[in-house]
Amino acid sequence: MTEAVEYDVVVLGAGPTGENVADRTRAAGLSTAVVESELVGGECSYWACMPSKALLRPVITRSDARKVPGVRQAVQGPLDTEAVLAHRDEMTSHWKDDGQVAWLDGIGARLYRGQGRLHGPRKVVVEGPEGERHVLTARHAVAVCTGSRAVLPDLPGLTGARAWTSREATSAHEAPNRLVVVGGGVVGAEMATVWQALGSQVTLLVRGGGLLPRMEPFVGEYVAESLTEAGATVRTGVGVAAVNRPDSGGPVTVVLDDGELIEADEVLFATGRAPRTEDIGLETVGLEPGSWLPVDDSCRVDGHDWLYGVGDVNHRALLTHQGKYQARIAGAAIAARARRTPLLETDRWGAHAATADHEAVPQVVFTDPEAAAVGLSLAQAQAAGHRVRAVDKDIAVAGASLFVDNYRGRARMVVDLDREILLGVTFVGPGVSELLHSATIAVAGEVPVDRLWHAVPSYPTISEVWLRLLEAYRDGQGG
Repeated sequence: MTEAVEYDVVVLGAGPTGENVADRTRAAGLSTAVVESELVGGECSYWACMPSKALLRPVITRSDARKVPGVRQAVQGPLDTEAVLAHRDEMTSHWKDDGQVAWLDGIGARLYRGQGRLHGPRKVVVEGPEGERHVLTARHAVAVCTGSRAVLPDLPGLTGARAWTSREATSAHEAPNRLVVVGGGVVGAEMATVWQALGSQVTLLVRGGGLLPRMEPFVGEYVAESLTEAGATVRTGVGVAAVNRPDSGGPVTVVLDDGELIEADEVLFATGRAPRTEDIGLETVGLEPGSWLPVDDSCRVDGHDWLYGVGDVNHRALLTHQGKYQARIAGAAIAARARRTPLLETDRWGAHAATADHEAVPQVVFTDPEAAAVGLSLAQAQAAGHRVRAVDKDIAVAGASLFVDNYRGRARMVVDLDREILLGVTFVGPGVSELLHSATIAVAGEVPVDRLWHAVPSYPTISEVWLRLLEAYRDGQGG
């Protein structure tokens, strides 16, 4: 059976990005169809943000509690792994998407399940699970929001070795006795933290010189030291040459570049992402299948006035919250163009420009200790040609000493010396994730340093570190 239907907007992918595009276009009165081949809610809801943070929360809570007098004695035992995994299952709705389907229905968007593919300009063909075929035509826009997938390296023996990716790492139902994690980025660091705390003996292998290389160097040092103290083995400057699991039910052997063998029960490769655009019909509109989509700041694909690439697929910032931000921008732009608005606000920080993708991307890494950063690192600011000064302070304020005993943390702000504004801020330490939005406002708002002096931090909170940073800047401290 073939059904042909016309909508104002067709959205490919019902993860958080696609949901938010649909929400904005429906709010603007545009009829909207959403196509999803897996679960409504996408990677974030079932295999990334939600399950990983559900797994990490008890790990961080126990670690903090062990540093608080009067509580530490009560939390010296192991985590209840079964309870942690059960809570993870609840947070993923047991991998069922009924609630999110109901939400889509509630905003008036039409859901099509199946594989959606472009079939020339403004047309999407959906092959449904029962063999049905839907031909959807978009009057105004098609938004590709299909996200990204984990990439496995081309290594001898990896095929058939049942290696974990982020999906298996966040959905596993028991802790392996021995786990090798390959990759020192966010997924590698967070999953090493989780499974070490849940009883695995973790070996973390990093090709580069440290963990979390996109953040300030001191962040990775803090996280690596904490993982080591927890019992994990962290090795930098090593590469993997091959993987071998001759028995599908037996152990896996990881072969390092120098020939050393490491045996484990499971191996997780956290070595990058690729766009999920290989099978969505890009070739029918002159684009390369499997490629990242080049877009302008309204997320419209270069050379295609009806096609938008929103979220991970455009490779601007592979973060759920940034994809949702782009969706709000793109949804507003689609609506404005549908109304034939003469001039869109596509200037810097305009209503139809995702400027934060360049200037103020925030990210939290939920390791122990937490790491949080927004904007440019010192190295990035210098590479971009800014005249800057970095101001560093240990997080040694009253709120930190009350938070946990022997608090260890560090903060850095990168100041543009010509404009006297912040280009970037980084924190590492217990509880710093909740400091990040204040930094994001300062960076995105380009708040002058002199005005920040009047933003008084409450006493006694960890946010008093802002005062220490500003004092250091006024006193000429820093690089």
